[in-house]
Amino acid sequence: MAWPCRAELWGGSLADARAAYAAVARAITVFEPVTMIAREGDAADAGVQCGPSVAIMTAPIDDSWMRDFGPTFVVSDGGEVAGVSWEFNAWGRKYRGFDDDAALAALLLDRLGARRFDAPFVLEGGAIHTDGEGTVLTTESVLLNPNRRMAGSRDAAEALLRDWIGAEKVIWLPAGLVEDETDGHIDNVACFAAPGRVLALTAPSPSDPNHAALAANLALLSAERDARGRRIDVVPLKQTTQVDTAGMPLAASYINFYIANDGIVMPSFASSEDDAAAATVREAFPGRRVVQVDARPIIRGGGGIHCITQQQPRKGCDR
Repeated sequence: MAWPCRAELWGGSLADARAAYAAVARAITVFEPVTMIAREGDAADAGVQCGPSVAIMTAPIDDSWMRDFGPTFVVSDGGEVAGVSWEFNAWGRKYRGFDDDAALAALLLDRLGARRFDAPFVLEGGAIHTDGEGTVLTTESVLLNPNRRMAGSRDAAEALLRDWIGAEKVIWLPAGLVEDETDGHIDNVACFAAPGRVLALTAPSPSDPNHAALAANLALLSAERDARGRRIDVVPLKQTTQVDTAGMPLAASYINFYIANDGIVMPSFASSEDDAAAATVREAFPGRRVVQVDARPIIRGGGGIHCITQQQPRKGCDR
């Protein structure tokens, strides 16, 4: 994880964001180790708020969305853990000053002593989700967007995903949430609960601006098969409505959660729908303990719990 530090993004809510990040970090430590990366001048504050169970590492950073600018870890057939350092351009240059974030994946992999693969194209970790068996979920609105410079066509993008993360089958959804400033990351609308099973966000009200797109996603997923030929079992998960202080809608998604060892750390929004969402996730991940953390301060910055975390496999783990 990375400690919030971009003052112009968080404004007067920086303290709330830091408290929320610390709460997520502490929740994850129940299941696995956590390292929080912070600027040199912020390390002491991060250590106090996160507590002794969270390791603090200092490094130059511009922002706090580790899923997108951190390395994507890959595992060989023999259990070797390596990392991919994607090019990062702040979601199509939506923010200025991202050089430190763009350099962090390489810096972190080198500190870890992990083999590093430097990708010659732009990609964010929140734009892809894999089942670990060759199937990848993504959205056209991000990977085919000219502001990413990834590829000019589906075929070209699929070839890159095959070469860099072992994709055998790519399932393309047209777009993510309309409120999502990343241009529609997959981690707000769909994710694998297991090979062959996908949680998909829904907006039941026809007046919701995401209603038609999410319904189309649901229909597309229900008709798809994965890389192993299994028809996708789709589990609907209802979207909640959240607005900022000016009354503008925010990209709030219960699917934007972190999958930990034996657990799920997922958002709550002080909504009447929180309990039902947790029950759906609990049923989709049998045997895992589901913990909810108030994610309202995080979504005000433009992301969720999945966006601020990045998992690192242990050496020798299964693929």
